[in-house]
Amino acid sequence: MNSPREEFLSRVRQAVNAGNRPGLGQNVEPCDFRGISEANTNLVRHFRDQFAAVGGACHVASDGEACIQEVLSLVSSKSANRILLGGGKLIDELGLADRLKGSGAEVILVNELNPAACREPFFVADAGISCVHCLVAETGSVVLHSAPGQPRSLSLLPPVHIAVAQRNQIVGDLFDLFPSSSDPSEQILPSCITFITGPSKTGDIELKLVTGVHGPGEVHVILLES
Repeated sequence: MNSPREEFLSRVRQAVNAGNRPGLGQNVEPCDFRGISEANTNLVRHFRDQFAAVGGACHVASDGEACIQEVLSLVSSKSANRILLGGGKLIDELGLADRLKGSGAEVILVNELNPAACREPFFVADAGISCVHCLVAETGSVVLHSAPGQPRSLSLLPPVHIAVAQRNQIVGDLFDLFPSSSDPSEQILPSCITFITGPSKTGDIELKLVTGVHGPGEVHVILLES
């Protein structure tokens, strides 16, 4: 029986030999950073295109039920039996916990885990589902704010990360990401902000880009357009 170390190195060698690369391998053309705005850009299409270019997959849903069905379909297609489900307004409004349980999945609620003994659920989960703080159209990035119901490990440890978001959470570029008000109460930021621009990648091994070595190999955004 191979040791965990040998199994890990074997997966790395296989990925390197296969030339594993995210997306379609096309170059991401630079664009006018300040030119990304609601007035002159279809933000949904721009985010979807940029997210695909960095190896992510964006699924646009017309309404809440369509969003739920996208989640269930994705979980089924990935044979994800153990789901780590974060907290958040959109997840609660969609009733994802009950719908996932109704589909037969084992749902682990982050909010109900004991912080002192919650290591194993994060490592054994087949997929992690989170809300987002916002989506950045210019770079195709998913931005998460850490919170008790949404720790950083939720988007880092499961091999498949699914983020649910709404249309009004898309911002044009990084200039729109942080509050511009001088009011100190609006400048408060969480202890950790995570920027996710496609699946986990590393180029340290033989200078070949490999995905999923030290984080999720797949990142999906299910965007509720209404």
